Amino acid sequence: MIVGAAFVELHVHGSRSLKAKRGVVRSIGQRVRNRFNLSVAEVGGQGTWQIAVIGMTTVGTDPRTVRRVLDRAIAFVEALHLAEVLDSDIEVIELPYHTASEARASETAGEVGEDGGWPIAVDGDGTEAPSLDEDALDDEGEDPGTWN
Repeated sequence: MIVGAAFVELHVHGSRSLKAKRGVVRSIGQRVRNRFNLSVAEVGGQGTWQIAVIGMTTVGTDPRTVRRVLDRAIAFVEALHLAEVLDSDIEVIELPYHTASEARASETAGEVGEDGGWPIAVDGDGTEAPSLDEDALDDEGEDPGTWN
């Protein structure tokens, strides 16, 4: 899974109040959402009258496509001329993921022990599960300390 995130720092020149700035930022955010289907939020500059930082994010399967969409969204914000773009940056990262069936298969399969015999039990967090001490079993093969 490829995740792309970008920020755009804006200077809203004509703004004389937070309400006026929010109107411009809201308009830019809505237009970007409608045009590019991105998640958009004001992530900085909330307490200033003329500076705003807008964060945008998208998810995809190809890093070039994700970067291209974010590049175009930033260019679109600049082309609107509602505010001056002071700075912008894009970050694209790849997050590993496994389907639920892959996760279940790896949990139930476990790893083979050093002697090539029984598999080592692995907990859901990937750590080795505590092994069973066979000497502690009662005559029926059960652990008497856990079944009261």
